[in-house]
Amino acid sequence: MVGPEGGAGSAAGDRPRRVVIAPDSFKGSATATEVAAALGDGWRSRRPHDEIVALPIADGGEGTLDVFAAAVPDSVRHPLRVTGPDGRPQDAEWLALPGGVAVVELARASGLPLMLAPDPLRAQTIGLGEALGAALTGGARRILVALGGSASTDGGTGALAALGARFLDPRGAVLPPGGGALARLARVELSGLRPPPPGGVRCLVDVDAPLLGPAGAAAVFGPQKGAGPADIDRLAAGLRRLAEVLGGEPAAAGAGAAGGTAYGLAAAWGADLVPGIRTITEAAGLPAALTGAGWVVTGEGRFDRTSLAGKVVGGVLGLARAAGVPVLVAAGQLDAPRPEGAIAEVALARLAGGTEAALAEPLRWLRAAGAELARLATAAPAAGPAAAG
Repeated sequence: MVGPEGGAGSAAGDRPRRVVIAPDSFKGSATATEVAAALGDGWRSRRPHDEIVALPIADGGEGTLDVFAAAVPDSVRHPLRVTGPDGRPQDAEWLALPGGVAVVELARASGLPLMLAPDPLRAQTIGLGEALGAALTGGARRILVALGGSASTDGGTGALAALGARFLDPRGAVLPPGGGALARLARVELSGLRPPPPGGVRCLVDVDAPLLGPAGAAAVFGPQKGAGPADIDRLAAGLRRLAEVLGGEPAAAGAGAAGGTAYGLAAAWGADLVPGIRTITEAAGLPAALTGAGWVVTGEGRFDRTSLAGKVVGGVLGLARAAGVPVLVAAGQLDAPRPEGAIAEVALARLAGGTEAALAEPLRWLRAAGAELARLATAAPAAGPAAAG
């Protein structure tokens, strides 16, 4: 086992290399920025002469706003108070980029960690709509909406209601917030809906799931939000009714992102749905950083079968494969075989002797993982030229 402080070991005589560290956040444990820094510290303990390039990445979920803020000069954060997913006030923010572009992150306003306790039928996206409205009022001419990490399965109705839409039951009364009420939807009034910005709205999605069906928002992601079998059936019926009334393209890839919020924004606001990882890696400068790199290190809290479909690890692997750069993966837990293009992987739970120990001191064990990956990389061939001395 490698201790968290590591040691120079056999790397002392190896040529210095440029190493790109491009992880996602470890949700609930460390931000992507913290993960990149800790992995880099561990790597340096084994290979102190390598050039480390830290590029925290997101896929449209938690941490997306921070990635844009770090990558785009002259970006400005605008804090605001919003209605959280369980109705309690929450601190959030939106980001203004040069040229009138705004970035709004759902996870900051309506994310699952903001809930005191799971409430899959009543959780809603009102706070996201309030943040979108603030960006409009602030002069945004184009909006990027990072969709991921949501607490709700309301089809984006909370966000649209905050922007002026009305969702009515058969008696003409406004439905209560949350996906649990949508099966009673009779009519949608969009006459009061604030128009989208002139440059349009782009939803950055981290999944390719449709809105409905066995691969849809309720069936696949409902359990992560505390929904049992009966809740899933009710939420699925509500989303189905919403699609019947609102129209749009419920079968579109990504429509099921963020509990169907992607579908709602596309159907009512004309938003485009795009893979978040592609937009965010370009903004962060990852393709350019990989040119001439010896290795790239990526990772996330849990590596599983979904990690290669629109997530950070899959996106980094694809770019690295195209650039001919070997990949090393760090994860809290490894629940899938090593992906093609990765030369090594390490689980924090294994290094720490268990998941609870890893969660108790994530930065310590991320440093240990960085040191272990550096040791494994030294024993494997590297691509790219030596780092400049």
